[in-house]
Amino acid sequence: MDTTTPKKLKFRDKEYPCCASLTMGIIGGKWKTVILYHLMSKKQRYSELRKSMPTVTERTLSLQLKALEEDGLIKRKVYTSKPPLKVEYFLTDFGKTLIPLIQSIADWGDYVVEKYSK
Repeated sequence: MDTTTPKKLKFRDKEYPCCASLTMGIIGGKWKTVILYHLMSKKQRYSELRKSMPTVTERTLSLQLKALEEDGLIKRKVYTSKPPLKVEYFLTDFGKTLIPLIQSIADWGDYVVEKYSK
């Protein structure tokens, strides 16, 4: 009988039981993947992201942006050279590794609407 415990995966001081759990822990939830989708092609300001996702609350958007930044997927750049303050968000190199996954999720959504919506 095998009594060894399954290997846990660690990422940023958190443990995950499997690779799928780790992935969903980082990009899971209602808004993280949507934020990443909107940042795939260009840098965006907070207000641009809000307009792209009109049903997200400001608090939720702020918290999700902070979580994505803490996980190293996005970067927040603040321009302070002249008022008003300008803040842009963009994918880091680490975040860009998710582009094929995010694009596949988006493509699947399009497929579902096309083939199964009535």
